[in-house]
Amino acid sequence: VQLQASGGGLVQAGDSLRLSCGASGRTFSSYAMGWLRQAPGKERELVAAITRSGSSTYYADSVKGRFTISRDNAKNTVSLQMYSLKPEDTAVYYCAAAVDLHSIVVVTPDCWGQGTQVTVSS
Repeated sequence: VQLQASGGGLVQAGDSLRLSCGASGRTFSSYAMGWLRQAPGKERELVAAITRSGSSTYYADSVKGRFTISRDNAKNTVSLQMYSLKPEDTAVYYCAAAVDLHSIVVVTPDCWGQGTQVTVSS
């Protein structure tokens, strides 16, 4: 599956932003999906993940209550709605796919796309 993320940008602390990821190729609904991020000088980390059906989600503690992941299997898209953004959310955000949710949670997805930069100014 090929993934393309979009929606990043420069915002101020407290603002909201919505990231989207379009998928093409093999059956989208066969994959658990997620968002990872990588800040300068840091390792890539999990942000959020969602099961193939969308019935279950998983969030990093740092974003719980502020971010919401969702997917539309009819449109082959997965989104990340981000509220109350903080400067520490600044990173390149990557859309990721895996056959199982666990692979995304432990940051070893089967594939990921080009990232989109999110910069939060204080």
